[in-house]
Amino acid sequence: MLGNMLRDSHDDSVSSKRVISFAAFVLCAIAFVANLFWNYKVDAFMFDAMIYLAMVGIGATAVEKFVPRRPSAPQQRKNSQ
Repeated sequence: MLGNMLRDSHDDSVSSKRVISFAAFVLCAIAFVANLFWNYKVDAFMFDAMIYLAMVGIGATAVEKFVPRRPSAPQQRKNSQ
């Protein structure tokens, strides 16, 4: 399940944007739970940076779904001949 979530839908490879976004989300969740239950304080600038990283990564992944893909190099050669 996790592997499918991190894979790109176009070429079935692991997407670095998805991996980084997921890691940022997990770290923010860990910081939230640590603050909530163990009263561990996380610096605000570090937490904000991880939130921004997760938001930008998820936003970029969502935009990929709506942008048409360019044809690959072999397809371009076929169409030009």
